[in-house]
Amino acid sequence: MTLSVSTETTTPAPARPIAARPGVALALILTCQLMLMLDATVMNVALPRIRADLGFTPAGLSWVMNAYTLVFGGLLLLGGRLGDLFGRRRLFLAGIAVFTAASLAGGLADSAGLLIAARIVQGVGAAMAGPSTIALVTSAFVEPRARVRALSLFSAMSSSGFAIGLILGGFLTEWLTWRSVMFINVPLGLVVLAFGARYIAEPERHPARLDLVGAGLATVGVASVVYGFIQAAEDGWGSASAVWPLVVGAVLVIAFVVSQTRVSSPMLPLRLFRDRNRAAAYTNFFLGPLSMMSAFFFMTQFLQEVSRYRALTTGFAFLPMAVGILGMSRLIPRLLPRFGPKPLALTGTLLMSAGLWWMSTLSAGSSYVPAILGPMILMGLGGGMAFAPLNVLIMATVPPADAGAAGGALQTMQQIGSTLGLALLVTIAGSASRGLSGTSAVVAGATAAWAASAAIVLLTFLVALTFRRQ
Repeated sequence: MTLSVSTETTTPAPARPIAARPGVALALILTCQLMLMLDATVMNVALPRIRADLGFTPAGLSWVMNAYTLVFGGLLLLGGRLGDLFGRRRLFLAGIAVFTAASLAGGLADSAGLLIAARIVQGVGAAMAGPSTIALVTSAFVEPRARVRALSLFSAMSSSGFAIGLILGGFLTEWLTWRSVMFINVPLGLVVLAFGARYIAEPERHPARLDLVGAGLATVGVASVVYGFIQAAEDGWGSASAVWPLVVGAVLVIAFVVSQTRVSSPMLPLRLFRDRNRAAAYTNFFLGPLSMMSAFFFMTQFLQEVSRYRALTTGFAFLPMAVGILGMSRLIPRLLPRFGPKPLALTGTLLMSAGLWWMSTLSAGSSYVPAILGPMILMGLGGGMAFAPLNVLIMATVPPADAGAAGGALQTMQQIGSTLGLALLVTIAGSASRGLSGTSAVVAGATAAWAASAAIVLLTFLVALTFRRQ
């Protein structure tokens, strides 16, 4: 079943010209992307104070994070296609408005239910704006070298946003209040809204039909898979609350893929995966977050519960990783045209695997220098080198009509990968720490998770071997 969507009147309207100041447009888009990535980690540091202030139960507290993850992940594909049909700048600004309003409501929440409701609405806004961000970058920069530079910066913001979120979350929580973690999005969102309409150009819209059946299958299927992974992390892989959502989600996702071969205007054009480099890049966009989640999740626990770092100090411990990723993003525009994606991905994944394996040797007596600083540097340099080119490989040659769908698929792979990674690694950590308590349990669980992550990164190495020189 498809629904006709009118994107033109009587005669096609010409596309708005490219923004006169694309640098300003890029800064606004990067600000938006930073907001969306911050929300994945900035709340982690504030959770203990949120629980004390609003009276969350231990099970209910997890939904401060899960509500956002579930809605964001489930609606990304739909958000990407709606941007293609109705206008990417229009959906981008609408999503930022929804996200900003929900952030304000969350900061003012006086009950657990209101905060979770605000997080759900934040997820809706993020799914509206997220896929259009990277599509708007590709339309604002048409010259190849400028596009590579812009996409590299976008990738760096996406990757380092997790670490920046921990730093910012630690600072705001320790010096102000947990509510400031939500309020920080308000001025950022208002700046994007105030200047976005002026400096971000609206790309040409493409007449098409909205595939309602595909939209339903994708939204419910991806949301069900994400929910299953969340439940697996909380209740174990053998629990009915994890197994059934995963089974249902897998069936719906398969049905969605089949349906995309039978409609004239697919929500996710499968031709996006015919290019070998783009297909490999999508695969590594799934495997990368899957493996890197352990560096953030378990290192935060290790630093606070074993090394006894305060929230702010914990955040700053991740600074070398963020600097490494951002630094590599400045070099990628020079390295990628010269060497191609294959050498960069291979070298980066080996550095990441070495960093994670180094982390797996930590003990309760490990000091920051050099036992933790060294792996952080390797993770930053390796992550920037291995994953910064992926946005370029996926988006640089995507047909304009499919840019939103391609961006939605990219972020969906990233979201599912990080959720699966957390569920899988929490299980591994739990098995390794069974029968232990206190710091011994934290160390045993974290080091086992890091060793498993080092092995997972080697899968990205195997995928990187398939890249063509380009």
